[in-house]
Amino acid sequence: MATDVGAAAALAAAVRKAEERLSGRQVPLMGVMAAFVFAAQMVNFPIPGGTSGHLLGAVLLSVMLGPPVAAVVMFCVLLVQALLFQDGGITALGANFINMALVGVLAGGAVAKVNGLLRTDWMRSAAVFLSCWLSVVAGAVLYALELWLSGKAPLGPVVVTMASVHALIGLGEGALTIAAMAVLRSARLWQAEARG
Repeated sequence: MATDVGAAAALAAAVRKAEERLSGRQVPLMGVMAAFVFAAQMVNFPIPGGTSGHLLGAVLLSVMLGPPVAAVVMFCVLLVQALLFQDGGITALGANFINMALVGVLAGGAVAKVNGLLRTDWMRSAAVFLSCWLSVVAGAVLYALELWLSGKAPLGPVVVTMASVHALIGLGEGALTIAAMAVLRSARLWQAEARG
């Protein structure tokens, strides 16, 4: 319940900011990126204990579209997955939004803010890669904490399992995000300027 309240407040704030900042050029890109993230998230990697891991896409969306728009797109992706495929489920939507969307969106927003300070493409790519990895691992640890707080799992084993598996998934997330950014840059769909 607490995650639902927190997620609703964060989503409301994101919608308000997205309405102020959304440009007409971003609308088609939002749709394309929502479809890409939706498809990427549907590929699940089983984790011992009955859960699974998958790519997130939140950092990519945040760097490309700005954090508020990215948060709205991520919510839409999670909602469609919950309604059509029972992936995550409606009762876990608030927690999933916090763990998978907000953590990555904030990490991507931090990268966008420092982008102008980084002097080379290599440094910018390294910052994006690191924020992808951190967001995936942080989201997994938050999930483990939520399971523990709900009394459904012991903290230690769940944190170790989720963090270790998601540390590997985070490497894939970082690599795919860098590759996607390179493709979008070459197609002139995205420029390296910071978005807020």
